[in-house]
Amino acid sequence: MRFLLSAMSILLFLNCKAQNEVVETSVKVTTNPTSEKTKLVVGIVVDQMRYDYLTRFYDKYSDGGFRRMMKEGFNCKNNHYNYIPTYTGPGHASIYTGTTPKYHGVIANDWYDKTVKSYVYCAGDTAVQSVGTQSTAGQMSPHRMQTTTFGDENRLFTQFQGKTIGISIKDRGAILPAGHTANGAYWFNGKDEGNFITSTFYMNDLPKWVSSFNASKVAEDYLRVWNTLYDIETYTESGSDLNSFEGGFKGKKTATFPYDLKSLKVQNGGFDILKATPYGNSIVADFAIAAIDGEELGKDTVTDVLTVSFSSTDYVGHNFGVNSKEVQDTYLRLDKDLERLFNALDAKVGKEEYTVFLTSDHGAVEVPAYLQSVKIPSGYFDSRDFKEKLNVFISKRFKASDLVENVSNNQIFLNKERLASLNLDLYAVQSVVVNELIGYEGIDKVYAAETMQKASFTTGIEVLLQNGYNQKRSGDVITVKSPAVISYGRTGSTHGSGLNYDTHVPLLFFGKGIAKGSTFTKTEITDIAPTMSALLGIGFPNGATGKPLEFVLD
Repeated sequence: MRFLLSAMSILLFLNCKAQNEVVETSVKVTTNPTSEKTKLVVGIVVDQMRYDYLTRFYDKYSDGGFRRMMKEGFNCKNNHYNYIPTYTGPGHASIYTGTTPKYHGVIANDWYDKTVKSYVYCAGDTAVQSVGTQSTAGQMSPHRMQTTTFGDENRLFTQFQGKTIGISIKDRGAILPAGHTANGAYWFNGKDEGNFITSTFYMNDLPKWVSSFNASKVAEDYLRVWNTLYDIETYTESGSDLNSFEGGFKGKKTATFPYDLKSLKVQNGGFDILKATPYGNSIVADFAIAAIDGEELGKDTVTDVLTVSFSSTDYVGHNFGVNSKEVQDTYLRLDKDLERLFNALDAKVGKEEYTVFLTSDHGAVEVPAYLQSVKIPSGYFDSRDFKEKLNVFISKRFKASDLVENVSNNQIFLNKERLASLNLDLYAVQSVVVNELIGYEGIDKVYAAETMQKASFTTGIEVLLQNGYNQKRSGDVITVKSPAVISYGRTGSTHGSGLNYDTHVPLLFFGKGIAKGSTFTKTEITDIAPTMSALLGIGFPNGATGKPLEFVLD
């Protein structure tokens, strides 16, 4: 018996030893997932790009831009924003932080600050100074964004060896994506300068490559005649060139091609006119390519991050509208700029050494006046009339004229000090306001802040409202307008809602570590940053609520 036990012990020992050896062997051959990382992640945001711009203009795109991403990479065809409001500042913050305004705190482009009792700008910062200009246009930083980006996490992971550079026409489009630890963020200062600038949040002087770029007077070269890239008669995917639904430029009687930008410059803000043309995107592409060389991005084995936001699509959309020839031409020209950027990345970083994603910060609604002309429910909302009507009601109902402190961003801020002095219950007043506003024309839904804080919604537009509600920064009552009803002029398009025309945006991935394919599985904008973090093997942004898209990763 003793012999039997001894033999069994020996066998058990040998078996365990063999298993341990197998484990040890497997450990030795396992590749460190960080050893073959992509050299450069390029995040591209196309401002105000609806998903259907990919499909609508597909036949006229080149093989090297949008089509290349769709053919060589992965296309998430059912990608949406999961919060309200769909504005530029919140959009850029959400893409790179992997969370919503509820957590990152960027609840709008500008919002009413309940603490200081005045409006604040999402990127504004008077504690820093301009660099590259004498104007205040450089007094910007990401200090109002409360969570990290995946670029921040990459900087922390690499002990600040990996660089992050942000570039855009818009300051917020450069600053928020680049995050808190960026080596630099640069945006375009138009007017009479036409230069890229930054702030002392990042540096005290412009790098030599930026100064050289500005000195080359690239912006002046783009003050040319804007005509269609191809014969305008072939632009069958958009409406007529002459119609009553477009804005246009001061100094030109009709919003029709061609546009002589040099002659229109003086009446349209100097170099700012470039922002509302495809050439604003072209100069961003030029600057991004210069940044790859100037910052030596993707030149070593430590991953760098380059964020590029093409904002001119937004300016053109606001001015001319979703269905305009100008929007179509802007996207066909952006397609060529993307091709230039990708070719530069191929040559400078290596064809299989970088990873790109492309998305948008929001979509846009068709011009309501146009929708009305084709019998689709839509309309315009008079914000001034709304405020006056609300104030009259409040004054009569509560016998006080100063209970409403502010109305902005579809939110109503109540004067809590005044409520307290009148012994009025905050939640009771919220409820009264909700019941009043739901009867107003153009208002589809109204919710009290208490509902946003206490309810647990799982479906519908209520979830989007809750994801966009920040307890510290948002208002006391939130309103939702009826579909395709906007507070805007009668020409051009806008955005901000939780409806599909604003939430459904492209999401394309391609390059190193990315699978080839497509899906109609619903993805959300907050999934992008966790997916990039998973690809790099780094920590997720500290407030991220999205999930990695496993099917995207190769």
